[in-house]
Amino acid sequence: MKSVVLPKTNQSGYYEMRLESIGGLGANLCGKMLGELGIRYLGLNSASFSSYGSEKTGTPVKGYIRYCDAEKEIRVHSPIVEPHLLCIFHEALLQDRSVLNGCCSETTVVLNTEKTAQEIVDNYFSGEKGRVQAAGVCTIPAQRIAMESHARVNVVMLGAVVAACGFGSLDAVQQICKDTLGKKYPESLEANLEGIQRGYQELQKMEFEADSSHEEIEQRDKKESQWGYETAPIGGINPHLGSSVISDLSASRQGYIPIFRPEKCINCALCDSTCPDMVFQFEKGIYKDREMMVNKGLDYYHCKGCLRCVDVCPTGALVRGIEAECEHKEHFLPNKDLLRKPDYYEKSGADGYITSESYLTLERVEGGEV
Repeated sequence: MKSVVLPKTNQSGYYEMRLESIGGLGANLCGKMLGELGIRYLGLNSASFSSYGSEKTGTPVKGYIRYCDAEKEIRVHSPIVEPHLLCIFHEALLQDRSVLNGCCSETTVVLNTEKTAQEIVDNYFSGEKGRVQAAGVCTIPAQRIAMESHARVNVVMLGAVVAACGFGSLDAVQQICKDTLGKKYPESLEANLEGIQRGYQELQKMEFEADSSHEEIEQRDKKESQWGYETAPIGGINPHLGSSVISDLSASRQGYIPIFRPEKCINCALCDSTCPDMVFQFEKGIYKDREMMVNKGLDYYHCKGCLRCVDVCPTGALVRGIEAECEHKEHFLPNKDLLRKPDYYEKSGADGYITSESYLTLERVEGGEV
């Protein structure tokens, strides 16, 4: 097999990628497929591995992929600090600026977002937010494509990454999808292939001159208080508790949210009893001339979009809505019992698991579906 020519390499002769994601988006599998793609269809040597914690939906996940010429061996297995390509699985991850650590004039950023590349550059890579830190920005509306094609976000991002690299073909990346997912999930193969094709073809690219040197990167990353041997708290205390109370779980949603219609609510509290994340806010009030606990709204910071409440609601007071169509959530009521304000919440990206069911025949009611 004739090897492809890598467009750039670092001092060690490697072309390196880093995937920034959360549990549930499929970044681990995406990284594995990129690793196999290099060996089986690009004629390269490659290595890939992931770094993650509890594997729960919403927890941070990083994927690392290295490519080099077939004649060279990969003898480095450390995390990738300065990637040639940085793939961010959702725009919400950019709320934590550490995902951009290591970006430099050699880095191309691929981002899942509905915004244009110019909007992303204006919001995150220039002006008051800081100096330009990348050679180019590529954007792809992977969440929307996944919902329309009934594919997974990770395969859409797979197609986008290969297109952004510039040295892989659409046929090759579709073949690796067939090899990896075709036998295990044959019923969703066509949808995933369509997702890859659209990710590959609909990627929007914007190149520009970056002005961050390696010295500036090192100083900036240290300034961002990345923990290490010298910067960790005394005694090894981890202040990021394993609790949803300090986490913004809105990033774990699948593109849908429950919409509350209070005029239909009978305050039976079935939604509250079935909700796993303390979303519904009940307070003392009057319902049908009786004093009782009344549903006042939802804490969307903690809603991960499981829609169990929609299934259990007996009156249609909760219906499913597409989050992209609900920028201003009318009954958004943060949990007043929590000590921390939303500004202190842990930041992460949106859940990319999209079911293969068709929702096109469902009736739309007041911004939601029943």
